[in-house]
Amino acid sequence: MTQTAPSAPVDHRFPCDACGAHMRFDPPSNQLVCQHCGTTQAMPQTGASGGGIKELDFQRAIARRLPEAEIEITRIIACNACGAQFACDPDIHAAQCPFCASPVVSDTGTHRHIKPAGLLPFALDEPTAHHAMQEWLGSLWFAPNGLRDYARKGRRMDGIYVPYWTFDAQTASRYSGQRGTHYYVTQTVMRNGKATQIRTRRTRWRSVSGQVARFFDDVLVLASRSLPKGHTDGLEPWDLSALEPYKPDYLAGFRAEGYQIALEDGFTEARAYMDRMIARDVKYDIGGDDQRIGQIDTQISDVTFKHILLPVWLAAYHYRGQSYQCVVNGRTGRVQGERPYAVWKIAFAVIIGLILAVGAGFVIANSQ
Repeated sequence: MTQTAPSAPVDHRFPCDACGAHMRFDPPSNQLVCQHCGTTQAMPQTGASGGGIKELDFQRAIARRLPEAEIEITRIIACNACGAQFACDPDIHAAQCPFCASPVVSDTGTHRHIKPAGLLPFALDEPTAHHAMQEWLGSLWFAPNGLRDYARKGRRMDGIYVPYWTFDAQTASRYSGQRGTHYYVTQTVMRNGKATQIRTRRTRWRSVSGQVARFFDDVLVLASRSLPKGHTDGLEPWDLSALEPYKPDYLAGFRAEGYQIALEDGFTEARAYMDRMIARDVKYDIGGDDQRIGQIDTQISDVTFKHILLPVWLAAYHYRGQSYQCVVNGRTGRVQGERPYAVWKIAFAVIIGLILAVGAGFVIANSQ
């Protein structure tokens, strides 16, 4: 039986016991810290990492039969420029979109969604993430000097919890195909009036069939359209074994993006990944020197999922009229991003390359 979803958005507030100001999660100390008086508060304990994170049944979810406890409604801010939708601490008022640096019209709505089951808390604070971004920009020789100066001025970064789906599934696949075995044939040919032997590789094919099985655990799918997938893929790997059960305390002072990729679409992407892995298993099972896959018939069962949040430090900035993004893994400090190119540096490198090539050619010609 379908249960009624929450009817009102949930606001989570964390007032300081000492002064009443609002507390913020501090990654280095893994506790709540009052930004006004410095009072600290330990995070509530929920057991070992990863404990208590519940997998949800995929079929029940797409049939909209999840229990009320798994659904929540939150207030969101929507960016008219890039379409990002994100929730944040109720006492943070965004003047800029953290994803594209465009002004945000504070037209707050609500978002009904599947509640996060777990998250990876931020382990790096903003100064550490900013230093990682500066190091990354400094390693880009073709980046304009002005961009590095711009970054050194202390460009603020936003801590964002980015939404992901994870999927578990049991698969059993029957296949048919061909196993190729290489052999060699020696032939005699005439070249320049001389008999020459040539060894040619050929393949003998034999029809085969069989079955493979694999359990997929935590297939990770980005549930956001606000960040380029190439950037987020470059932030991997994520230590999902360190997931903590979802606690709103970890979001204190940070923003959390609402998922934009529906659960069904997320599973479509996960299934494509599973099919690629199954095809690899089939080739391994076929064996031989080469393989041809004719058909794979996969039965999939026990599909479960989680909605999780992963921590990213994000800098969205404008440089000479263009918008760029730089993202930092909030756990490892790994950096990915967009950057402009200094045309004069590229031209200079090309000219130097041409000079070196001409010089090398001159030396070789004189030596002969």
